Amino acid sequence: MTMRSILQTCALAGLSLLLAATLLAHASSVTPKSGGFVAQIDLDGPIGPAAAEYVQQASARAQREGARGIVLRLDTPGGLSGSMRKIISDILASRIPVIGYVSPGGARAASAGTYILYACHVAAMAPATHLGAATPVSIGGSTPMPSSLAKPAAATSTAQAEKAADNATHGDAEAHKVLNDAIAYIRSLAQLRGRNADWAAKAVRGAATLTASEALDKHVVDLIAPDTASLLRQIDGRRIRIKGHEQVLHLAGLEVRDYAPGWRTRFLAIITNPTIAYLLLLAGIFGLVLEAFHPGAMLPGIAGAICLLIGLYALQLLPVDYAGLALMALGVGLVIAEVIMPTLGVIGLGGVVAFTVGSIMLFKTGETGFGISLGMITGLALCGIGTLAALLLLVMRARRTRSFNGDHQLLDHGGELLEALAPESESWARINGERWRVRSEIKQPLPAGTRVRARRRDGLVLWVDAESRHE
Repeated sequence: MTMRSILQTCALAGLSLLLAATLLAHASSVTPKSGGFVAQIDLDGPIGPAAAEYVQQASARAQREGARGIVLRLDTPGGLSGSMRKIISDILASRIPVIGYVSPGGARAASAGTYILYACHVAAMAPATHLGAATPVSIGGSTPMPSSLAKPAAATSTAQAEKAADNATHGDAEAHKVLNDAIAYIRSLAQLRGRNADWAAKAVRGAATLTASEALDKHVVDLIAPDTASLLRQIDGRRIRIKGHEQVLHLAGLEVRDYAPGWRTRFLAIITNPTIAYLLLLAGIFGLVLEAFHPGAMLPGIAGAICLLIGLYALQLLPVDYAGLALMALGVGLVIAEVIMPTLGVIGLGGVVAFTVGSIMLFKTGETGFGISLGMITGLALCGIGTLAALLLLVMRARRTRSFNGDHQLLDHGGELLEALAPESESWARINGERWRVRSEIKQPLPAGTRVRARRRDGLVLWVDAESRHE
């Protein structure tokens, strides 16, 4: 091959490479930018510590993995104020858009869910859903409506009216503080997202509710979408502000990845259910009591300790009234005292009453999903009374049928040495099914396991002799 042919071959190869690079660059320029996804976080059920942790961890993970947005699907009756505020703080701190979506049909964003929906960068609802009833709930579960906002009741006299007004002053002040704080909070969220702040105040002050179409008409939500794909198409090209910077949404057609809660979140959701926490507490207490009455059983003590520790961990995450917890502890102590020192049910009945009242007072909140069923408490109280009655019946029957347990029922009974018995010293023996301290007038030591027979009693000490073979 000549030098000329070699140069021609190299030139053709270079032109081919240049043409291929040009075509590749052109293809990359006309090919739409691919990649990216939308994370979906499902917030179902009451909003508590487990839900707040789940949202925080899932949103942080989605941002680390490069999600272009988050769809926060809501179906909640409400929940704890502290947990709600943690979720809203995570939404406000998010570097990517969070789209609140009340879905599927029949779902609701009530109470705390309304606040969360207002905090989202985009608020959407599916058909046949509703939101609202955002009035804060007081300790007793009733709405803290100040008396000045409620219809006044007729007083029978001026003195009674003045007295009623004086008694209500402190309660009104506290209720006004709670109510005004909640109104200011939701109005600030509405103003941040440019939504209807007046209706938000009505949802708090008057527990107002709206259907999806009504919420769209009143500019409480931004759109109605039947499913997630339609939601992403409708918001494509929408301009939003994230941390003061304007951003255009391009989420249509992106993959939607479901961020399900992990095992720790599921476990936390189970144990922070007030009913489960209450039952764990009871299981722990009674497990330890059984171990105390039957030393060496091991299983009740170990299981009780585990249940008690898990129950106490759950209680420190929930709004607990410690006066109620103290009453429960007092009730258990009184019932145990009744078992040890029977008093014809006086102490035991007081224990059941204290335990029942403490159970009712245990949790401060009246929010849906965060209380103990009164039916369960009533059932436990009736079981306690029934057990107490059965115990008293057995005690009374034993007192009627018991004969005098004198020395004649103990002496001349055989037993076995539990420890070796030396002359002029004491040891232990099991005689007539009981453990006794024993002495003997023997001249030589007796090993453990020797059969002995009680001859006389000196206070709490039995004098024994070794049994002969023919005995």
